Amino acid sequence: MPAPSRSTPLTATAPPRRFAALRDRYSRPYLFTAGLSMMGDNIEHVITYWVLWQTFHSPALVGFQVVSHWLPFLMLSVWFGGLAERYDCRRLIQIAQGLFMLVSVCWGLLFFTGTLDVWEACVLLVLHGCAGALWAPAEQLLLHDFAEPADLPGAVRLNATFRSLGILAGPVVGSALLLGLGAEWGIFANVLFYLPMTLLMLRTPYTGHTRSGYVHRVRLTLIDGFRVLRSVGDDRVLVSMIVLAGLVALCVGGSLQVSIPSFADSLGTGSDGLGYGLLLFANGAGGVLGGFLLEATGVIKPDVRAVVVATVLFGATTLAVAVTHSYVVAVIALLVGGVANMTSTSIGQAVVQLRAPVEQRGRVVGVYNMFGSGLRTGNGVTLALLGAALGVATAVAVGGIVLVAGTLVVALVIALRQRAAARAG
Repeated sequence: MPAPSRSTPLTATAPPRRFAALRDRYSRPYLFTAGLSMMGDNIEHVITYWVLWQTFHSPALVGFQVVSHWLPFLMLSVWFGGLAERYDCRRLIQIAQGLFMLVSVCWGLLFFTGTLDVWEACVLLVLHGCAGALWAPAEQLLLHDFAEPADLPGAVRLNATFRSLGILAGPVVGSALLLGLGAEWGIFANVLFYLPMTLLMLRTPYTGHTRSGYVHRVRLTLIDGFRVLRSVGDDRVLVSMIVLAGLVALCVGGSLQVSIPSFADSLGTGSDGLGYGLLLFANGAGGVLGGFLLEATGVIKPDVRAVVVATVLFGATTLAVAVTHSYVVAVIALLVGGVANMTSTSIGQAVVQLRAPVEQRGRVVGVYNMFGSGLRTGNGVTLALLGAALGVATAVAVGGIVLVAGTLVVALVIALRQRAAARAG
C-alpha cells in the first residue's frame, strides 16, 4: 500500500490544529495501540514484581528490577536510534512488541512449571528493558511521519498522554488479572495487549522515513552513535532540551512513584487503601489531564521558555510533595507536577525532533531517550543512597531542589548564548 503524499516542508508555518493526531486516520489507531502496549508493559510489572517478591523476598532483586528497566535506555538508545534511521520503523516496532510478548510467554511458562530461578528472572527483566528501548526511537520517527510539522508538538503530546493513560491503567488491570486469573494465566493474557500495535504495523503506510525521504545507509557502530551529541553541539537549544530531560531523569526520575508508600505513611494514610490509592492516582492522572488540557487549549507555545518554566514547576512540586504535612497539598502538588512534567517532556521532545538534522534524527532522538530515560538508572542509585542516609522524603526533596537549580542554570546559559549571538549579529 503506497504512503499518502505529505508535501508540507519542515519549515511550514501553518497554525497547529487541535487534536490533529486524533483526526488522522493513520495516527489515531497508533495512539490507542501505543496506550495498550504501554498498559501491557505495566501489567507485566505488576504481576512479575509480585511473583518475584513472593518467590525470592530479595531486596537486591527489587533493585535490579529498576536498573534492568532503565539501563538498556542508557546504554542502547543511541544505537537503537541509528537502527530507526536505517530500517523500516514499522518492523522495529514489531520486533519490540514481539520481544515484549516473548518475555510474557516465558514468564508464564516458568510460573506454570514452578522452575523460575533468579538468573532466569534477571535475563527476562533485561530483555523487557531492551524491548522498551528499541521501541522508543522508532515510535518517535513514525510520529514525525504522521504529523505535519506544525502539528508535531501536539502529536508528541497526545502520544505521551496515551502512554500515560496506559501507565495509569496498568496497575489497575494488572491487579485485576492477578486476582481474577492468577499470575500464570494473567501474564499469558497480557500478550493480548501487545497484539494491536503489532498488527497495526502491517497496515500503516508510513515507514518513519516517508516525510523526509532520507534513509541512513551507513552501518552504525555502537561507538559511532555516541558521537552524535558532539556533532549537534552547536545547536544550544537542542542540547539544552536534552540536558533538561537528563536533569529530570537524574534528579526525580521514578522516585516519586516508588516513594509514595513512604509519603502515605508520613501523611497518616499508610493503612488507608483509599488514601494511598488516591496519591498513586494523582501521580499518574496529572500527566493524562495535562496532555488533554494542553492540546485542547493550546495556551502554551512549544518553545524553550515553556520547557524551562514547566521543569522548574515540576521540581518545585516534587519538593512540595516531599516536605508537606498536608494530604490535600500532596495530592494537588502531584496533580500539578504531572501536568508540568507532561509539558516539559512533550515539548522538549518535539523541539528535539524538529531541530534535529534529517540525516541524524533517529540518533538524536536516541540521545534524548538516553538522557531522558536512561539516567533514571542513576536516580535509583542516588535515591537509595540518600534515602538510606537521610530518609526517603529528604532524598526526594534534594532531587527537587537540584532540578530547580539545574534548570535555572541551563536557562541562564541559553539566555547568555542568545544575547552573545544577538550582539555578534
